[in-house]
Amino acid sequence: MTARRRAPGGALARLGARAADYAWAAHRQLRHVVRRPALPTAATGGGVDAGVDGGRAPVVLLPGIYETWEFLEAAATALARAGHPVHAVPGLKHNARPVPESADIVIEHLERTGLRGAVLVAHSKGGLIGKQVLLSPASDRLLGMVAIATPFTGSRWARYMLSQALRSFDPRDPVLLALAGELIVNEHITAVYPRFDPHIPETGRLPGARNVELPLSGHFRPLAHPLLVDTVVREVARVEAEHAVT
Repeated sequence: MTARRRAPGGALARLGARAADYAWAAHRQLRHVVRRPALPTAATGGGVDAGVDGGRAPVVLLPGIYETWEFLEAAATALARAGHPVHAVPGLKHNARPVPESADIVIEHLERTGLRGAVLVAHSKGGLIGKQVLLSPASDRLLGMVAIATPFTGSRWARYMLSQALRSFDPRDPVLLALAGELIVNEHITAVYPRFDPHIPETGRLPGARNVELPLSGHFRPLAHPLLVDTVVREVARVEAEHAVT
């Protein structure tokens, strides 16, 4: 675990990081409208056996609020390259529903597709949804979760948002408080988060979880950074290996 530190360069660097972060997110949203890529497979991800998964644990992508799986495309491609079958949850759409409702959609998807031994890879709100799923009977279909920049304890900025969906990340929100109080499943979660996150000043650290802080800045832009992508692939492999031993 790493102590929380300020982003290098002070306020000016933070302002620049915030601007670059929003620009990256806006570009990703525009890209979704113009060109919607297919989910990566072993073939498109450059796997050893083109078109055939490597027998690795399936991965289910859970994006953040107002996001599609494409925000996690860099990690998804790397995971497919490593042999993991990669799945999205179409029913989430742009993920604007409340966390409990979104979790029900994920649970229904897991049951309908028959997925077992899967690892959730989540960004932001997706990590809250994933934790809710881990608290459900559907958890027996999962090995664990790697959550990126998830506001497990909320964000102090949420109360100032105009959207009710965004205000639900207020640390005082009842759903958020109830989730935060559920500590037993934290040991099945790896929390990966940047050193400076303009959306989550509290950071994405989760008590009782495996916490990995990276020397990055931003909430969205780190999703495409090689360091974060490599970390996600490594952590998914670690979760898989731990369960193989047991």
